[in-house]
Amino acid sequence: MRILISGASLAGPSLAFWLVRAGHEVTVVERARRPRTGGSPIDVRGPAVDVAERMGLLPAVQRARVHTEGIECVDARGRRTASLPAGVYAKAGDRDVELERADLVDLLYGATKDDAGYRFEDSVTALEQDADGVDVTFLHGRPERFDLVVGADGTHSVVRRLVFGEESRFLRHLGLYVSIVGVDPELGRENWGVLHNVPGRLAGVYRYHGKADAVFMFRSPELSYDHHDLDQQRKLLTDTYAGGGWRVPALLDAVRAADDLYFDAVNQVHLPTWSRGRVTLVGDSGYCASPLSGMGTTLAMVGAARLADALAAGLDGAFERYEQAHRPLVATAQASVSHGANMLVPATGLALWRRNQLTKVIPLVMAARRMFRS
Repeated sequence: MRILISGASLAGPSLAFWLVRAGHEVTVVERARRPRTGGSPIDVRGPAVDVAERMGLLPAVQRARVHTEGIECVDARGRRTASLPAGVYAKAGDRDVELERADLVDLLYGATKDDAGYRFEDSVTALEQDADGVDVTFLHGRPERFDLVVGADGTHSVVRRLVFGEESRFLRHLGLYVSIVGVDPELGRENWGVLHNVPGRLAGVYRYHGKADAVFMFRSPELSYDHHDLDQQRKLLTDTYAGGGWRVPALLDAVRAADDLYFDAVNQVHLPTWSRGRVTLVGDSGYCASPLSGMGTTLAMVGAARLADALAAGLDGAFERYEQAHRPLVATAQASVSHGANMLVPATGLALWRRNQLTKVIPLVMAARRMFRS
């Protein structure tokens, strides 16, 4: 079949990998000038590790591992208030891998660029489908017809909007906003995430491989702003964090100077079905669990493999088989986020104190468990 994939981040190239090996003619269209590599380190977890192994990419993924040593919380004067070494929350012998997003994107793109046709600086603008295929109109270039179209274009998916309707019907706001921007590594501690909280707000620095990202996360009802207006996003951040202690002033200086700031609501995507006719969705476009789950990459890679497996068994009923296989993992990931929000961004002073006290108890509990198991 001729298959169009919209989006060249993680889900799109992951799906392209399997489809070209099944003999399909695959085109990947991407609005950006190159594969989307931005963002902080990501996790390849559980079944996604098995997928990477099936792809023959696991050794390279493991070589790119980020060696996080732990998380440290500090007060406005930089004094440590809590600390969680990685050994506390990572299981011994765990196969999960944390690595830079850019490294994984590069691996997936490198494994597919010679077999799939990539079209950068272009995007889908219209879709018209019938029982036999989909007519696609592009921002640039001539219209084309495909047997299938897959939206792998993220939380704000164009394909989903064109086929299923406005995104407001499917996005569930979780009461938080998140922003990431590169900063001077001297502001961080190598291989550690250093976090500073006040009630309802988090500012932190994660340093790895000699570079560093600032992370902002704050509680808020839905805000009205232009997703493409960087100045509006800068103002929202600087207004929210004005007067902050610790290294917040220096982090805001980086925000003001940045030309690649990431800023978005923390959302989930919920649809009753991920497919309509000959169009389907994979990754965040269909079932974003939010960054709080730590499962976005895993859902994308596993979802791509399961969609390809379902298609390999025949087009008839393929989308139903895909959803039946993948929805349990999606449901688990989406249900996991409330705990992460309360740990990362406590809403009140009392909740913040409780979080810090809990981090002191957890290592003792884990040590006791190891002692009794031995």
